[in-house]
Amino acid sequence: MGAVIKETNKDKLFNVFNYIFLTLAAVVVLYPLLYIVSASISDPAAVNSGTMWLLPKGITFDGYKLIFENSDIWRGYLNTIFYTVLGTFINLAITIPAAYALSRRDLAGRNLFMGMFVLTMFFGGGLIPTYLVVKNLGLIDTIWAMLLPNAAAVYNIIIARVFFEVTIPKELEESATIDGATNFKMFFKVILPLSAPIIAVMALFYGVAHWNGYFNALIYLSDRNLYPLQLVLREILVLQEMSSQNINMSSSMAEVLHSKQQLASIIKYGVMIVSTLPIIIMYPFMQRHFVKGVMIGSLKG
Repeated sequence: MGAVIKETNKDKLFNVFNYIFLTLAAVVVLYPLLYIVSASISDPAAVNSGTMWLLPKGITFDGYKLIFENSDIWRGYLNTIFYTVLGTFINLAITIPAAYALSRRDLAGRNLFMGMFVLTMFFGGGLIPTYLVVKNLGLIDTIWAMLLPNAAAVYNIIIARVFFEVTIPKELEESATIDGATNFKMFFKVILPLSAPIIAVMALFYGVAHWNGYFNALIYLSDRNLYPLQLVLREILVLQEMSSQNINMSSSMAEVLHSKQQLASIIKYGVMIVSTLPIIIMYPFMQRHFVKGVMIGSLKG
C-alpha cells in the first residue's frame, strides 16, 4: 500500500479557508432565490415593509392564483416557449453548419470569412440603423422580429468551430470522402452524430438567451398578443415602481393605480418563479453536455 500523505497545518488552514469561502458564496447565491420563493407566498404588506427577509410571513397563495387566472401572463408564457423553441432551432441551423464550414481547412477564403465574422463583434451599426433594417424588411410587430435579428452569435460560432477542429478527426473526414460521401452526406451522417455535446451547449446558450430576452420585444413589438413573458413581467415591475412614486393625479386615478399596484405586488415574485422554473428544471439534464462542450471549446482558439 502506498504511503499516506499527511496534511500539514498550512493545508488544514487552507481547507478551512476554502470551506468558509464556499459557505459564504453559497449563502450569497442562495439567499436571493430563497427570498423570492418566500416572498411569492408571503403577505405583500410584510414583503413591502421589509419584515419578511428570509422565511415566509402571512403565507398566502393568492399571487399564484392570480397568475393562473391572468391571460396576459399565460399568453406571454406560450409566446416565450414558441420564441425559445423556434428561435433556438434557427440559431442551431445557422451556427452549426457555419462553424463546421469554417473548421474545414479546404474551404477557400476561410480566413477572410472568419475575419468578416469577427469584425461584427467589435463594430456594429447601432440600435437605430438596426431598427431601420428590421422596419424596412417588414418585420415590425411580427414574430420574426424576435427571431431573425439575432439568428446567430459570432462567439458561439467560434466555440463550435473550435469544437469541430479539436474533436472531429480529419482522418474520419478523409475516410468518408474516400468512401464516396459528399460534403452534405458527411455533415449529416458523420459530423452531426458526433456533435451532441456542442449542440447541447449551443442549444442551452441560445435557449436561455431567448427565454430571458425582452429588449427586442420592447423595441420591435407593440402588439400585446406577441409579448413574451419577460416583457409582461417588466410591465408588472414598472407598474409597481410608478405607483410607489409621488405623481400628481386625480383621486380616482390614484385609487385605480393603487389597486393595480397591489395586484403587481402580489404576483411579481410568483411570476419570477414561474418564468425561471423551466430553465432550472432543464439545466441538470444538460449539465453533462454543457461542461464537456465548454471545456472542449476552450482548448484552442
